[in-house]
Amino acid sequence: MPAERVVYVVDDDEAVRESLSALLEAKEHTVRTFGLARDFLAAAPTLRPGCLIADIRMPGMDGLELQRELTARSFTFPLIVITGHGDVPLAVRAMKAGAIDFIEKPFAMDAIMASVESALNRLAETAEPDPLATTAAARLALLSPREREVLQGLLAGLPNKSIAYDLAISPRTVEIHRARVMDKMGARSLSELIRMSLAAGLQPRG
Repeated sequence: MPAERVVYVVDDDEAVRESLSALLEAKEHTVRTFGLARDFLAAAPTLRPGCLIADIRMPGMDGLELQRELTARSFTFPLIVITGHGDVPLAVRAMKAGAIDFIEKPFAMDAIMASVESALNRLAETAEPDPLATTAAARLALLSPREREVLQGLLAGLPNKSIAYDLAISPRTVEIHRARVMDKMGARSLSELIRMSLAAGLQPRG
């Protein structure tokens, strides 16, 4: 009998909770939702292992604070953070603190499912060295100095126009470099690119 695949959704927006529940239950996942981070934290000691999807911006305790509290109490719930427009720097902070992915609103169904599957698979794995760091470092070495600067701007959550201004190049040139960075790193999305960059030890540009 296959193990039960449990997903916890923490978001103060009822519509988000309902839509994610419907999507995940349709894929035969067991879903439990919470409207407040503190409610999830209070229930955490009694919960079965599962993937946690949490909004990064919530009243009272936000997703980053929830992540810190769970870590401090040694609870292991592979975390996917939900972000709105402009929240990439917060998502980077969450991933540096151990979150496995971030999903930007509006959600793409395939992106949600891929992240959840990755999180649940991580729960099932034994602790082994992560080959991602080695692969990411090798791909990072393929970038030109300018491409690396553009990548550091993306890691800092800067839009193309801001990166262009900082580097004294045109936004169109930034777009070209960004496309080359995605290609050389083998990244299919911004979240995957950021995850690989952090694994390789790259830091956001100040």
